Amino acid sequence: MLKTADLPPPPPPGSADRSIGELASKLVDDAKAYAKAEVSVAKAIAGEKADAVKVPLVLIIASVFVAMGALNALCIAIVLALATLMGPLLAGLLAFVLVGAVAGIMAWIGYSKLRDAL
Repeated sequence: MLKTADLPPPPPPGSADRSIGELASKLVDDAKAYAKAEVSVAKAIAGEKADAVKVPLVLIIASVFVAMGALNALCIAIVLALATLMGPLLAGLLAFVLVGAVAGIMAWIGYSKLRDAL
């Protein structure tokens, strides 16, 4: 069977109810408290996500530096391989042009995709 809600007793006749101004003030205060609570929740969620991302982000940044070292090793290998076919200076310049062209093409593709996305 359904249970009836426990409602407070109605005010006795002749008692003064709260004015509209008091109710509006209470409503504004409650809204401010609710907004502050929502901001606190959002800060807590952002803090948790930031803590969860710290270690992976450090690993990604470290891997970028390791990849730069690998790219340097590749460039040196290209220069040394070409140096057996031509002079070392010409091999260095040719490797510079090849790697620079690859970097330029990658930058151009990235720029065009960025421009299309915006």
